[in-house]
Amino acid sequence: MTRKVSSGAVWEPVAGYSRAVAAGDFIFVSGCTSIDGAQFVHPGDAAAQTTQAIANVAAALEALGAGLKDVVRTRMFVTDISRWEEIGRAHGAAFGESMPATSMIAVAGLIDPQMLVEVEAVAYKPGAGSGSGLGWPPESAGPFPDPPP
Repeated sequence: MTRKVSSGAVWEPVAGYSRAVAAGDFIFVSGCTSIDGAQFVHPGDAAAQTTQAIANVAAALEALGAGLKDVVRTRMFVTDISRWEEIGRAHGAAFGESMPATSMIAVAGLIDPQMLVEVEAVAYKPGAGSGSGLGWPPESAGPFPDPPP
């Protein structure tokens, strides 16, 4: 049994994905970037973009009854690997002692050239795929943006 949540972004049906999918005891969160409400935030600041992306991961997990403490795996896609330390420190601050397995992967670019970081996650939460979803977006999330041109 699976449960899915959407960010409400118009590109989800175009690209055919969900923000997060709970399947069995795992929750898979699609790549999240530095979007707050309908706005791209923190241009040029890799640490702040990482923090915002992880906050978006947390919101998706919350919609499925989980949290960052349940994350067992992350992947960070970064456009400038020379900034690995500031990105890594933001990741470490968000996850604290839970310390999920992770990878940091240098990529040529993300969907918007201002985006420096994209974070995806896998969480382990027994029974996450059963029951009814809590819905998306959470009331605090606000509207989500249209895709870039």
